[in-house]
Amino acid sequence: MYGIIDCDNCYVSCERVFRPDLKDKPVVVLSNNDGCVVARSNEAKRMGIKAGMPYFQLAEQFPNQKIAVFSSNYELYGELTSRVVSIIRKEVPAYFRYSIDECFVYLDGMEHIDLKTWGEELHKRIKHDVGMPVSIGLAPTKTLAKMASHFAKKYQGYRHCCMINSDEQRIKALKLYPIDEVWGIGRRYAARLEALGVKTAHDFAQHSLAWVHTTFNNIVIERTWRELNGEDCVPNEEMAKKKSICTSRSFNGMITDLEALRTHVSNYAARCAEKLRQQGTVASIVGVFINTNAFRDDLPQYWNFHEVRLTTPTNSTINIVRAANDALQRLYRQGYHYKKAGVIVMGIGPNSPIQQDLFDINAEQFEKMRRLDAVIDRINKVNGTETIVLGSQQYTQKDGKGKATVFANAIKHDYRSKNPTTRWSDIIVLK
Repeated sequence: MYGIIDCDNCYVSCERVFRPDLKDKPVVVLSNNDGCVVARSNEAKRMGIKAGMPYFQLAEQFPNQKIAVFSSNYELYGELTSRVVSIIRKEVPAYFRYSIDECFVYLDGMEHIDLKTWGEELHKRIKHDVGMPVSIGLAPTKTLAKMASHFAKKYQGYRHCCMINSDEQRIKALKLYPIDEVWGIGRRYAARLEALGVKTAHDFAQHSLAWVHTTFNNIVIERTWRELNGEDCVPNEEMAKKKSICTSRSFNGMITDLEALRTHVSNYAARCAEKLRQQGTVASIVGVFINTNAFRDDLPQYWNFHEVRLTTPTNSTINIVRAANDALQRLYRQGYHYKKAGVIVMGIGPNSPIQQDLFDINAEQFEKMRRLDAVIDRINKVNGTETIVLGSQQYTQKDGKGKATVFANAIKHDYRSKNPTTRWSDIIVLK
């Protein structure tokens, strides 16, 4: 038996933990650079606010409406969801954090207890200890567990925990579940299935495996079909580690200067290195892409990608940032207004053992870099992200009077909340 614990409206719920006055009020969270809506409270959804709506349209479409608006605060979201996971791991034999707001749990050996009641009690404990509402789905396969969590979130009668543990319950759930919401069925395949008359998960599960193989010839689609029919076949190891990691952002405005561009790329590369260390892996390829604004027909257009292959796989911030900057140097062209950049690390494998090149002059520094990154990660965790950064993650710009301003990770977040659990400067003061 599997379970999945999903934080309800995760970003909004995190913002509400320290803002109880926002309960039952419309709340939205914006994307990077405060561009568009990426998270909405149920109240905001009922008002008609759509995901992806540009921020400037909120005031136009909802005049005189009191809507609480927040910039994305991933430091806060990561901290609070980590607290949720710390509770979960004490309650289950094994778990896997699938995303910032979802955690799979493996319930082998817990068959002797009432799992439905266990799930309801786990929800109560997380809500009491952290302040985060969660929905829990329990089922014999991971795909069915995802489906069950959807019903737990949608219908209050389940008391935040839905369990599918019989063929009768499975078939009933499949008939109610749209095909485009099934885990493993992407937008393109959902459109293709709907064109073939497959509207629900049950319609899909009723077809034969031979039909699925002939129509799609895709192992992920076939696994999804098997899972919907009650066969556990999504390998745990395929979820455990990401095969590639990408960090990219659209800029607040456009950039023409190489040094400003390097600041952003260095920050993205540092974030990729941190993610590698968090999942205990290293990368052998670092890729960088940059592009202009495709919507500006009045400006010349440019897009390019370049990758650097590392002699020794690494998760060192210094080495990955250096490789990313080398790639950027090859990509950059003067005369263009750049709107977006990104860093992708590939060729990911376990961080031990690592095959080092005999002629790699940096191989002997591997242990030194590992210790340095461990110390920096610890300091940034205690004192807040970006307490310590590389010099390339910052650039200095002077105004007309010669006054210098240091910029680091220059992302617009005018409505960003504080971080009372990770920064001493933001700690709550009781009056």
